[in-house]
Amino acid sequence: MNVAIVTVGDELLAGRTTNTNAAWLCARLTDRGVSVERVTTVPDRVGDIARVVNEYRAEYDAVVVTGGLGPTHDDLTMEGVAAALGRPLEHHAEALEWLTETGGYAREDLTEGTADLPRGARALHNYAGVAPGAVLEGVYVLPGVPAEMQAMFDSVADEFSGPATYREVVVADEPESALLDRLEAVREEFDVSVGSYPGESVRIALEGSDETTVQSAAAWLRERVTQSE
Repeated sequence: MNVAIVTVGDELLAGRTTNTNAAWLCARLTDRGVSVERVTTVPDRVGDIARVVNEYRAEYDAVVVTGGLGPTHDDLTMEGVAAALGRPLEHHAEALEWLTETGGYAREDLTEGTADLPRGARALHNYAGVAPGAVLEGVYVLPGVPAEMQAMFDSVADEFSGPATYREVVVADEPESALLDRLEAVREEFDVSVGSYPGESVRIALEGSDETTVQSAAAWLRERVTQSE
C-alpha cells in the first residue's frame, strides 16, 4: 500500500510550528508495512489543498490530510478536499448526532459548520476534540492538533496495511566515501535496500521483506566494516 501525507498550515510553512504530525504518521504507517511515498505541506488555501489532494489521490492508494479542520475562517481543509473530489460540503447528520449524543456538546454551543463534510463522506469521530474528520475515495482527513490526529488515526489504522519490512542497522567507524564498495557488494549479495547516514559514525540501514535475509546481510556487513570497540 502506497500513501501520501499532506499537512496543511501556514504556521508549518513559516516555521512557527514543528511538523510532528508528519513524522508520527510516517512512523505509524511504516510500522504497518505501508510505503509513504510523499510528505507535502501546503498553505491554508483551498486551491493549493485541492490541487495537491487531487494529484496524489490519482497516484497513491490513500492520501492522509492533517490540519485545518474546524469552522473558523482559516480552517479550509474540508473545503479544499471537497473541491478536489468534486463534492459540495454539506451538513453531516451522523457527525452532528455523535457530537451531541456521545461527545456531550450542546447543539447551540457548536459553531455553524462544525459538522459540514464533503457529500458522501464517512465521518471520523473526534475523541479528543470537536471537529470531525472524514474519509472519502481514499482520502483521510484528520485534525491538526496532535492528540486529536493521533486518536483519530488509531480509529482507522486497520485500514492501512502492507507487507512487513525488516530492518537492521550497522554502525561503521569509517568515512562514508570509503564504504561505497561494501555498500554496493551487500546490495549485490543480498535482496535488501541499503541506506547510509553519516554523522560521527556512519549508520547503514538494511531493509527487506525477509527477516533472515536482512539479518544475514547485516552479519555479512559487520564482518567487513570497522566498528567501535
